[in-house]
Amino acid sequence: MTETFEGGCSCGAVRYRLTSPPMFTNCCHCLDCQNQTGSAFAINALIETSRIELLSGAPVVIEMPSPSGRGHEIHRCPKCQVALWSNYGRRSYLRFVRTATLDEPHAIAPDAHVFTASKVPWVKLPEDARAFEVFYDMKQEWPATSLARRKAASRA
Repeated sequence: MTETFEGGCSCGAVRYRLTSPPMFTNCCHCLDCQNQTGSAFAINALIETSRIELLSGAPVVIEMPSPSGRGHEIHRCPKCQVALWSNYGRRSYLRFVRTATLDEPHAIAPDAHVFTASKVPWVKLPEDARAFEVFYDMKQEWPATSLARRKAASRA
């Protein structure tokens, strides 16, 4: 897997680089993601905020409610309004990068499919997909190195 990934919005006003591979990548089938993307799911690469390097421009933060009640900040291009990444639950050290905004949007495959209980019925998951009706136990599903990265980031 590539060590860095570049991406940006549709109009090119905001460009960024992920300075490492993500810790874990979810394909989220929740109704919130479906509503906010206007699609069947969102693919989010979880990465430390410190590993997102802005190359040009700066996203604006749009506050959204969340089913958890902890809030959801969507970081969007101020010009074309493309969602680049999110901060769920007010964790300033962690971002959920929309893999579709990468220059190579299919370079990062999902590690797990979450909230499949609300998956649209015509989406068929691969036979070998790690799929969860709601969410999963991170300690069981994430690699040890990713858990260590997340713990280190939360303490920084």
